[in-house]
Amino acid sequence: MTKASAATGGWIDEHHEGVRYGLAGRVLVEEQSDFQRITVIESERYGKGLLLDGCWMTAERQERHYHESLVHPALCAAAATERILVIGGGDGGTARECLRHPGVQHLDMVEIDGRVVELSQKHLASLGGGCWQDPRFHLTVGDGIAWAADCTHASYDVVIVDGSDPAGPAEGLFNRSFFEHCRRILRPGGVFATQSESPEAFRKVHIETVRLLKDVFGHADPLYGWVPMYPSGWWSWTFAAVDGPRYRNPDPERAARIAAACEIWSPRWQSGAFEAMPAFIERELLA
Repeated sequence: MTKASAATGGWIDEHHEGVRYGLAGRVLVEEQSDFQRITVIESERYGKGLLLDGCWMTAERQERHYHESLVHPALCAAAATERILVIGGGDGGTARECLRHPGVQHLDMVEIDGRVVELSQKHLASLGGGCWQDPRFHLTVGDGIAWAADCTHASYDVVIVDGSDPAGPAEGLFNRSFFEHCRRILRPGGVFATQSESPEAFRKVHIETVRLLKDVFGHADPLYGWVPMYPSGWWSWTFAAVDGPRYRNPDPERAARIAAACEIWSPRWQSGAFEAMPAFIERELLA
């Protein structure tokens, strides 16, 4: 079980399988919403941060490791980027990165926990930036799994799942039925993206997620990077498409426009990150 200490000062820790992942700082807000325990902290190194049910989600001076990696391989490679769906992502970072792409005309974000949005807007305003006021941005506080199931066929060019670990309200974001609905609502040439856990700290979940996405979409590949505050620091994002691994080949014009303002993502970094599959994962996926 993963949990965080609630001390008002000192260290704030996530505990996972006998290892502590902590930051020196203090708790600013801690409350129980209808869905999960929400903790907002201020750390010495990474600024203000967010935990859900004791698990590290994001922090002001580290969030680009996660959000750039999740968003740009999909939006730089989809056939079109007019309509985007983000499921989860209540801190606003994923929506912010999506809206940097000028081709985006409409972005739906469906977040199950409205308190995550409210507390992020108040305490972590830099993550969402201007996304909350962008006329292309449309927030629905509700169940993203139900949203995907109810959507009409071929509704979106890109579907991004920015959820937490597969427990509590995010558990249903990792199963076949949900992934099949995500495939159904993609337009031709569309790309699906999801965070797919750590290949070290959550090895079984990671491998099962990649296998399932390959089975559902036909083409799926994990990209490996790092989020230093997460368990093990080693993380993954998996991209899927029906018409081939188009997510591996960013459009040069889109990529040049976006990469100039990125801290982590670039076409070169992406190429290496897709090729960085460790041998034990490759053997498992080929088994």
